[in-house]
Amino acid sequence: MQAIFDFFFHNPDPTSFFNFSFLPKYAFYFIQGVEYTLMLSVTAVLLAVIPALVLALMRLSKNRFIRGLSGAYIAVFRSTPLLVQLFILYYGLFYAISVPAYFLFGFINLKIFVPGVVALALNSSAYVAEIFRAGILAVDAGQTEAARSLGLTQWQAMKLVVLPQAIKNVLPALANEIITMVKESSICSVMGMYELMWGAKTVATTTYVSLGPYVIAALIYFCINFPASKAIEAIERRMRRGDKR
Repeated sequence: MQAIFDFFFHNPDPTSFFNFSFLPKYAFYFIQGVEYTLMLSVTAVLLAVIPALVLALMRLSKNRFIRGLSGAYIAVFRSTPLLVQLFILYYGLFYAISVPAYFLFGFINLKIFVPGVVALALNSSAYVAEIFRAGILAVDAGQTEAARSLGLTQWQAMKLVVLPQAIKNVLPALANEIITMVKESSICSVMGMYELMWGAKTVATTTYVSLGPYVIAALIYFCINFPASKAIEAIERRMRRGDKR
């Protein structure tokens, strides 16, 4: 056991995959990085839901201009790199709109957190909009016709009949979007945001251990995303059984 402990925590080779000698002193960076990453990812997806629903309804509109406007937004955000969008927002919009450097919960710097969340939410809304649109189209058209025959307006039929069924259909896909966002939030490290990738990079440059910190970051991402994806698969199977009944 002592030999195994020494191999992982007293390994003198800075390029080794298994050199974790930095952990006792720098574990705080990874703990704080996980907290920041999860808060960033969940907040971004939650903020993306409402604009995504609006975009999905616009895409289904009979008005060509509204449909084209929504399609243009989705095309732009899905066809350009997230890093480019992040830089444009950070050095463009948030250069003109100054966010105070206020620390939320003692470690979340709003001056960096807000641009990161907005960029991720705008990008995610383009993908979530297509998820919502597919969920709405998956609802049988007869549902709308039945609602209209009962005297409901088109909007009432959408709000009371179609959307509740569509939301049930898209819940697993929305959960998958959160998992995707956990991984994509690592791009915010280029702005100095204190998320998991930033913590790994800071530890690597401070300790000169070039691989170990990134291996730890990869293991943490895996430990977050793999169980979450399996839980989503279980929920999907349960929902399918409910549909069969």
